Amino acid sequence: MTIAYAERLHGWRFILFNIVLGVGHMIVLFGAGSYIALMPHVASDLGGVRPSFGTWGQTYFMISLALAFPIARWLAGRFGDYRLFIAAFVAYALASYLCAIAQSIAFFVPARILLGFAGGITLFIGQSLVLREYPDHLKLLALSIWGLVTLMPFTISFPIGGVIADELGWRYLFYLNIPFSLAIAGITGALLAGRGFEENHTRFDGAGFVLLALIVGSMQTLLNMGNDFDWLDSPFLRSMLIILIVALPCFIIWEYGEGHPAFNLHLFAHRNFIIGVTGISLGFLSIQGLLSLLIVQLQVLLGYSSFLAGMVFLPMILLAAPVTVAMHLLPKGLDARLLVCLNLLGFSFTFFWLGLFDDPGSYDQIFWPMLLLGFFLGSFFTPLTKLTLHGLSGQQQMRAAEEAGFLRVVAGSLGITWQGVVLFRRTPFHQSNLAEHFGGRQYASLDMLQGFSSRLEAAGLDKDMVTGKLLDLIRQQAGILALNDAFLLASYLFLGLAGLVWLAHPTHQPLHPTRTEEIMDMRAEQIMEEP
Repeated sequence: MTIAYAERLHGWRFILFNIVLGVGHMIVLFGAGSYIALMPHVASDLGGVRPSFGTWGQTYFMISLALAFPIARWLAGRFGDYRLFIAAFVAYALASYLCAIAQSIAFFVPARILLGFAGGITLFIGQSLVLREYPDHLKLLALSIWGLVTLMPFTISFPIGGVIADELGWRYLFYLNIPFSLAIAGITGALLAGRGFEENHTRFDGAGFVLLALIVGSMQTLLNMGNDFDWLDSPFLRSMLIILIVALPCFIIWEYGEGHPAFNLHLFAHRNFIIGVTGISLGFLSIQGLLSLLIVQLQVLLGYSSFLAGMVFLPMILLAAPVTVAMHLLPKGLDARLLVCLNLLGFSFTFFWLGLFDDPGSYDQIFWPMLLLGFFLGSFFTPLTKLTLHGLSGQQQMRAAEEAGFLRVVAGSLGITWQGVVLFRRTPFHQSNLAEHFGGRQYASLDMLQGFSSRLEAAGLDKDMVTGKLLDLIRQQAGILALNDAFLLASYLFLGLAGLVWLAHPTHQPLHPTRTEEIMDMRAEQIMEEP
């Protein structure tokens, strides 16, 4: 059944609609980014659990946000996009309240999962509403503004979240969501009341969706709990691995023959899609993971307040914002492979620069590479998206963009805990190495710690106090070196990705697929057109 759309909004209604959508988009992304700055506060307040437990609230939030994408498309076809948008923000307000009143990590994590699922629906539907209401000649402007708002989780949300945590308490981040979310739902309903929609009765791939949720959920759980529960020595984590091993081949077999798949595997028959998705996923895994790791370690390791730790990331916006807009204005004739390669090489250089950090008291060692990182963050998504979608058209292109976004968010979530694994493994190595090197175990003639301790004791300081201070200093320096290792590893990864992109088809030329690719394209189109 098709119900005609009302005329597009105009005048003050159009302006108000844009403000509401922009604020809604910012609320969800702000909540996603600012929570990272709050993680040490949340962990200490929810039963005094380890800081690594605090990451669960972020990683499961991102997983549920990604899983909302495929189901949002189906729900919008059944109930209408603007109705779903309103309902999602009401659910977002409810989930925010549950997060705010949580007293334990066992209650907080499910509330964050609900929050992520509702937020994912609002992001998916919000962009389609923007494109529907904007006239064709302004859609590029709309996407540029949308791209600017998308930078919020990596820039201004960190210091704002830090202020909330330091001055009001972390729970107010969620309390403040409630009135804004309800206001957005009410204003959107008033503006679009009576708006029709094209009803779509396409069958939802429930089995594929459940298998997909099992795969990404089990992977995330393994990484979340591995360090703290000794990996496969834990019966629970062994069961997660078994679920992953069983669900993955079942998912591939099921989705390959499904007429309306939750995740279209046939897109992986396209070379550019595979290479582009690999670059987006591994790149975002490193970016999201490293930035999350850095802001937490600035607080835990170096003693920064949440606000000061967030301020370290603020210089990124100075170059990220104008570069993001400029990326949307580049001529279409440019080969995206060149832009992607230069961007990835820039990330490699910047991460290598950050990997040389060795002075906890030097802000300059962080400021300048973070400023440069903003430039490459602003130029990361657009050329990679162009490379990924090259050679696709129509419905395939829309599904490819959706699935690339899904994989990007999942990779970012996995990256947060993966970088924690790197830190967890490398810190004891450096701690032992420093103790042996400066304590005379490696070179008998070099016992700097003993000599330094003797002088402090001679000055009248207590022996136990001196020993404790030296141990704290070694632990801090070992943590810094482990953090450097994570950045250096990412630098080498981006260097490899920069070479990989040249295996893709050039985007400034029409794509001439091979016969095999043509057959796969035809088969994919037939499957999507089957009832």
